[in-house]
Amino acid sequence: MESENLNIPKQRSLNKRSIWLALKDAIRGTEADYTQISLRKAIFLLAVPMILELVMESTFAVVDIYFVGKLGASAVATVGLTETYLFLLYSIAMGLSMAITATVARRTGEKNKEGAATAAVQSIFIAVLISLPFSIAGIFFSKDLLMLMGADEWSITHGYKYTRWMLGGNAIIVLLFVINAVFRGAGDAAIAMRVLWIANGINIILDPMLILGWGPVPALGIEGAAIATTIGRGVGVATQVWVLVKGGKHIRITLEHIAWNAKILMGIIRTSLGGVGQMIVAMTSWIFLMRILAGISSEAVAGATIAMRIMLFTLMPAWGLSNAAATLVGQNLGAGNPDRAEKSVWKIGFYNMIFLIVVSLIYFAYNRSLISLFTEDRQVIEIGAEWLKILSYSYFVYGWWMVATQAFNGAGDTKTPTMINLVFFWLIQIPLSYFLAISLGWEHSGVFWGVFFSETSVALFTLYLFKRGRWKLATV
Repeated sequence: MESENLNIPKQRSLNKRSIWLALKDAIRGTEADYTQISLRKAIFLLAVPMILELVMESTFAVVDIYFVGKLGASAVATVGLTETYLFLLYSIAMGLSMAITATVARRTGEKNKEGAATAAVQSIFIAVLISLPFSIAGIFFSKDLLMLMGADEWSITHGYKYTRWMLGGNAIIVLLFVINAVFRGAGDAAIAMRVLWIANGINIILDPMLILGWGPVPALGIEGAAIATTIGRGVGVATQVWVLVKGGKHIRITLEHIAWNAKILMGIIRTSLGGVGQMIVAMTSWIFLMRILAGISSEAVAGATIAMRIMLFTLMPAWGLSNAAATLVGQNLGAGNPDRAEKSVWKIGFYNMIFLIVVSLIYFAYNRSLISLFTEDRQVIEIGAEWLKILSYSYFVYGWWMVATQAFNGAGDTKTPTMINLVFFWLIQIPLSYFLAISLGWEHSGVFWGVFFSETSVALFTLYLFKRGRWKLATV
């Protein structure tokens, strides 16, 4: 017994050392086969860089709105209204990314590195093509787009420059999404993490310099925020291309892969249709909600925009865990091990639930304090704080929803989440929010409660369908 007690400190030291080594591997990247190593280690190696990647992304979103918030409620509203259009772009980029992650993960699980590299190149071709219409719209019709969304006079007169930069340079955003999806699908999550740290690190440095002015750099106001984003993410895309050519731990592109392959390209498009539809349904629902809020007041839009940025900041770690589920599901299905794929989802879902319970408690207790970090407008603070409080009531359910949805997407079954979103967002969320906000006169509160009811319901139903297990039969 005495010898066992003497070994306890030694064992604890070994455990700490092994955790530290695993953390170093997760951040540095590893050539580990995620279909063979222990499931807990696989989740750790994938989730840590994915969480850190998205934490940096959400940190930028918060820093960006912090400095824009100093320009007033109309400036914040301009960002929110522009993002309604960017959400359309994000829906396409994210839907495409789902298909790319599923395809590259499946080829990686099959040990087909050539197929994974070819799919990566085709995805880049698609990303460039889909960005062109948004660029044209942003460059030539930015004022009209803001007017369509009910923007106030300041946004149309001054804020349109932000919209023009963000939409005009959208190819950078799409490529950043798509190429990082390639890295995640291949298991190179650490590379995707480093790319976003570089891109958003530059962005965060440039934000105060270009928005508020610094030394010889003139204050460009809200336009400076867009320029900072374009420069930072442009550097990120250049880094991605360089790493793809040099070669990551699991994927590398050579000159022989850079060719148009219609068969693979169309396969990615077919798989992405469900993902794109899935995201478009969700994002256009948000556009309708913002349009309802814009009809109420600029303060309602500003409060919702700040609350959304805070929500994204806290959700990004949860999305990082969910992205790990997509990679593990895709690679394990490719390796012919569906039971291991399912087990990974239940483990990650539990971790997500615990994390979001902690977040919901913070929302409930400190909602006003969180919103007041970004604005001094009392009405904006009250509106944003109310949404955070409403979210806190069922935030933990969202964790299961995100993981279950990513399990479908990682398996290549993007159609099921699309149909779910169509029913719960278009047929329930939009009409319910309008009825509560306008018909019953609840104003912004009606929108928030409409979101609460619809998204809680969609989370529970998605988890129910996941338990049925038909996603295991999907082919990519």
